[in-house]
Amino acid sequence: MTQQNFTKLTIGIVLILSTWACNPNANEPVQEGIDKELEKVLIAASSGKGKEFYMLPASIDFNKIPQDPKNPITADKVELGKLLFHETGLGMTPQKASSYQTYSCATCHHSKAGFQACVPQGMGEGGTGFGVSGETRTIKSDYKATEVDVQPIRTPSAMNAAYQPNMLWNGQFGATHFNENTQASWTKGTPKENNKFGFQGIETQAIAGQGVHRLGFNPNFFFNRPLYRDLYAKSFDLKTLNDPVQSVINVGLAIAAYERTLLSNEAAFQRWLKGEYSALSESQKQGAILFFGKAGCYQCHNGPSLANMEFHALGMSNLTEGSYGRNVVVNAGSEKAEHKGRGGFTGKAADMHKFKVPQLYNLKDSPFYGHGASFTTIESVIAYKNAAVPQNKNVPSSQLAKEFKPLQLTQDEIQNLTSFIKEGLYDPNLKRYVPQALPSGLAFPNNDAQSRKDLGF
Repeated sequence: MTQQNFTKLTIGIVLILSTWACNPNANEPVQEGIDKELEKVLIAASSGKGKEFYMLPASIDFNKIPQDPKNPITADKVELGKLLFHETGLGMTPQKASSYQTYSCATCHHSKAGFQACVPQGMGEGGTGFGVSGETRTIKSDYKATEVDVQPIRTPSAMNAAYQPNMLWNGQFGATHFNENTQASWTKGTPKENNKFGFQGIETQAIAGQGVHRLGFNPNFFFNRPLYRDLYAKSFDLKTLNDPVQSVINVGLAIAAYERTLLSNEAAFQRWLKGEYSALSESQKQGAILFFGKAGCYQCHNGPSLANMEFHALGMSNLTEGSYGRNVVVNAGSEKAEHKGRGGFTGKAADMHKFKVPQLYNLKDSPFYGHGASFTTIESVIAYKNAAVPQNKNVPSSQLAKEFKPLQLTQDEIQNLTSFIKEGLYDPNLKRYVPQALPSGLAFPNNDAQSRKDLGF
């Protein structure tokens, strides 16, 4: 090598090192034109807040997770709630002894279904089987349809619920936010009465759900299991285990604390928001640009969970009794209050047929969509909204949301939008929210004989 070439090589190395020193992020993915376009529509859709407006916090960053001031999140409380949420041992008050300790909160909200049920109608006591992702759960042979614990509406997701101060499709749980001054609807002797405790929706639902879904409480169940006893003592006054009201409240508060940490913060879109621009495919980026732009999805699906606390009528069909493929729906008659949406809770004519906007992460884990499970693919929901022709003839056109109008999307645009919602908003690692085992040693999320076989317990 000549002296001249050596000098040129030396200068080149110095320049490279100098550039690296001034730009320590040189190895990070480069933001391309489509990324800049997506960032631009995010800024517009968030009224100038930009990418941070859509970022979900880490599940252990309690200070950034929305929480009820009356139920501060702690690590011990979350751990207690995680165990109790999956604890089939709490299935202590079934109508039939054959179902004793065979079901849990997670029966209808489990990780393999994106914390949904993977069936059109979640089934607690009186159900049997699990399959791979909950898809084969059905009615036990010794149960009549009227004896099974089911709801007349599709089970909503527990994912990203921290951003919902009022819970359920009609928002009936929670004493705050939209439910302020709705005391007249907190009917005594019904689950809605639990709003009287003054908690937000997640806490109220977790308290009320114990009675609704035939879960029981026995102080000895905790006292005889050191892990439960210790976690309870670190989260609440241990003496309250002997208080039949406060103990149920505390169990609910622990479950709610855990539920608030169920955040899909490892989804590809979340990674893109943090600068990993290769996390989304080209099609998913195009779909996101449509979502936050031309398609107008963001008008209702906005913020970190891509939902808001509004209620809209989109004319979707209600859950009805009968066959949904391999699944059978029962106790879902047309006169159920749940089929009236927000109006079924408030009684107001203006609220009839209006349902809460759902969050959109991990939808592909459970193939039923809409409050009535009337869709079985994400693409079909998008096509429905694109055409804007209501399914439910009982919903007056005057009630339909102003946003429910033809979107004029092409088939390619529908495909890109589907790709973003189905894959870009998918967190593949929800098993991180599941305990390895329960202090009771029982199977979970279900503990009936067929489920144990399906689950390999």
